[in-house]
Amino acid sequence: MSVTAAVDEHGHPRGALSPSRAADFMSCPLKYRFRVVDRLPEKPSSAAVRGTVVHSVLERLYDLPRGERTLEHAIEMVEPQWKELLAAEPEVAELFAEDTDGEQLAGWLTGAHQLLGKYFTLEDPNLLEPAERELYVEAELASGLTLRGYVDRLDVAPTGEIRVVDYKTGRSPSEFFEAKALFQMKFYALVLWRLRGVVPAMLQLVYLGNGEIVRYVPDEADLLACERKVSALWEAITRALESGDWRPNKGPLCEWCDHKALCPAWGGTPPPLPNRSVAEVVEQSAGVDLVGVDG
Repeated sequence: MSVTAAVDEHGHPRGALSPSRAADFMSCPLKYRFRVVDRLPEKPSSAAVRGTVVHSVLERLYDLPRGERTLEHAIEMVEPQWKELLAAEPEVAELFAEDTDGEQLAGWLTGAHQLLGKYFTLEDPNLLEPAERELYVEAELASGLTLRGYVDRLDVAPTGEIRVVDYKTGRSPSEFFEAKALFQMKFYALVLWRLRGVVPAMLQLVYLGNGEIVRYVPDEADLLACERKVSALWEAITRALESGDWRPNKGPLCEWCDHKALCPAWGGTPPPLPNRSVAEVVEQSAGVDLVGVDG
């Protein structure tokens, strides 16, 4: 069974897309189907959940007045943010289901402390005053496609220049994978350009895993190319929705996929396609993960 995609009066596919779901389809259309159309459950990973906690701490760190944004205060926030996440998403408790003495959780929290320590070697938060944190952005393209997502931090200079900042709790990618990492940032820059009419002056990826900052200066040509890419992606998703043809993309990342046993590339059989409305699929396509911040 397939899902009929919605189109506007010009025949353009209507929909909404987030950078994480766009990345899913680019890496493996079948993974996109499992996550968006089938909504198959996935186990939380300790690294992704730790990333969520660290992101929450870095967001709230800037609630403190200048001078008090210290590593010590950041570390003090880790456990409360973990407990807050646990209350909101009880399923993450399974990460430590067999941790009877609390040693595993303690080591996991220490890992979060170390990531925050790396952040303080890269930036001094007392010298910054972000214009926005965890900013929700949404814009509709001329194609009818709506792009949406959350920007970790937006810095605006007194002269109006915009810097888009994203925290990554993993290591900086090799040159081969750098374009994939920058896609998310160009996605956000495109949305901000359409919203504010200004091309961001700087895209900045802050990698806490190995303490590196990657900077990129976009221009209109970059963002127009990104716009064409995401519009083409949604058209490809629309074709898959209409045909029910979701092809796997076998590769090294399959080893970390929760759905490997269902994948025909590995001898599995996907479940029958569910009978879902296009509105449900579109909403899931634009969804932003609550647990497991990318990176």
